[in-house]
Amino acid sequence: MRTLICGSFAYDHIMVFEDRFKNHILPDKIHMLNVSFLVPEMRREFGGCAGNIAYNLKLLGGSPVPMGTIGEDFGPYAAWMDECGIDRTHLTVCEGTFTGQAFVTTDLDDNQITAFHPGAMNFSHRNDVADAHDIAVGIVSPDGRDGMIAHAEQFASAGIPFVFDPGQGLPLFGAEDLRRFISQATWIASNDYEWSLIAERTGMSVDDALEEVEAVVVTRGSEGSVIHTRDGRVDIPGVPVAETKDPTGCGDAYRAGLLYGLANGYDWETTGRIASLLGAIKIAAHGTQNHTFAIREFRDRYREAFDADF
Repeated sequence: MRTLICGSFAYDHIMVFEDRFKNHILPDKIHMLNVSFLVPEMRREFGGCAGNIAYNLKLLGGSPVPMGTIGEDFGPYAAWMDECGIDRTHLTVCEGTFTGQAFVTTDLDDNQITAFHPGAMNFSHRNDVADAHDIAVGIVSPDGRDGMIAHAEQFASAGIPFVFDPGQGLPLFGAEDLRRFISQATWIASNDYEWSLIAERTGMSVDDALEEVEAVVVTRGSEGSVIHTRDGRVDIPGVPVAETKDPTGCGDAYRAGLLYGLANGYDWETTGRIASLLGAIKIAAHGTQNHTFAIREFRDRYREAFDADF
């Protein structure tokens, strides 16, 4: 079933600081912060929320239809998408712009400091959900502010169920914006910190949100995730990994698992487990689109992790 993924595309410049930020940031000097981190290791990866979600959903055998705005430098990324068999029909090139650029520095505690240049993302509102056909489910993931607002309205107007995932775009929206998103969406997905901010800004509890949406999905890193539904709470365990190599993009992998479960009509426990396992597979690889597997291998790992099949 075709899944429309509205969100960002970006080149990720991923750097590793071989120490801990806390050792170099003095709490009493935070008002005059001036620090420099030596990063001997750096990689340039394909990223952006829509790109990452589409990649992971394709690995699962889904039918991702990403929608985003890109810059004139997108050529290498386009070739990669073609190699992966991912639809590029609804990517719009914005002349005179760069594709979004993320500069991510990770320390030894997996804390991250990120600088982001939106570039073509600022024009994401040029795309229209109605231009994509035969869509069963969708997601509004982090993108340009105007684009996220427009795409949520378009999904709602078209009667297409969709996930609202504010992610890194959360600072762009105030209480009124967030309440509108929640009233339009079918499901909400966020990590625990993001949900705390949403709740604080809107004054809404999980129960309040569930009067508008069917489920509130809250991820909690290695502790797993919680899916709050109108029928009760579903706790999803984290999947242990032998080695944590790179947390960048784990949230996007988890969202791809959610979309796969929703598109295929799985129950929440199965859907959450697929999402959790996909996040664990991603965290064991550097970069956001370098992990790979055959669906048979994924099913074997699911059985091993949860003593069940899907």
